[in-house]
Amino acid sequence: MTVSEGQGQVRTVHVPDIVRIKVTSMGDGGVGKSCLIKRYCEERFVSKYITTVGVDYGVKTVDVEGYEVRVNFWDLSGHGEFFDVRNEFYKDTQGAILCFDLSSRRSFEALDGWLTEARKYGCSETSAQFVLVGCKSDKRRIVTEHEAQSWARERGIPYWETSSNTGANVVEMFESLFQRVVRRFVQ
Repeated sequence: MTVSEGQGQVRTVHVPDIVRIKVTSMGDGGVGKSCLIKRYCEERFVSKYITTVGVDYGVKTVDVEGYEVRVNFWDLSGHGEFFDVRNEFYKDTQGAILCFDLSSRRSFEALDGWLTEARKYGCSETSAQFVLVGCKSDKRRIVTEHEAQSWARERGIPYWETSSNTGANVVEMFESLFQRVVRRFVQ
């Protein structure tokens, strides 16, 4: 790609054929992180809860603003016994999905702890694009939309409500996150 810099100066910028980005999901166990990623990557819903042991990994290649982007998904276990394992995976994250269950106040109240953990181990707002995701929008909500939006706004993080069961807003949320990552780290 050739870029004009003014006053007749021109430089060539190399853009890789395939852009790789690291996206990490975090939040309490059972909030819907794995289902969200499976819905996006495999276009299916897993109704049976299976605990993520340590970390799960997935990959999907997508087109983002003309770039071929290989998204490496790191799905971190939300259970305390995997604390030492998951802390190794925050570093070098470019897209961070902070998840809670709309039908669980406890998972919403735990968000600050997850944000603190991510920051401590190398994933902060200066190194990654964050998104707050309220999962299970098809269920009876306990956390109001206003509460979640306020939490996200105070931290400068976009907010989405999704349902892995119905697919509502899943693709839109991921596409929005990928665009923000590519604009920040590639362009």
